[in-house]
Amino acid sequence: MKLPVVSGKRVLAALLRAGFRETHARGSHHYLRRVESTQLVCVPIHGNKDLPSGTLRSILKQAELTAEQLIEIL
Repeated sequence: MKLPVVSGKRVLAALLRAGFRETHARGSHHYLRRVESTQLVCVPIHGNKDLPSGTLRSILKQAELTAEQLIEIL
């Protein structure tokens, strides 16, 4: 499935709805962790700019989500 074109803000909001909690932010990068997991997910937020497809793919891999699951959450 093709990845959606979304901004970092929308991805951050979607991950928060999916059960992730923000642990900290360093500059424009927000770090999230799922409650039952120790894996860290980093989401860059650069204004309202859309994330490059490779960056979005990396975030989904870190979060162990598929493109379909992200679209459902959005």
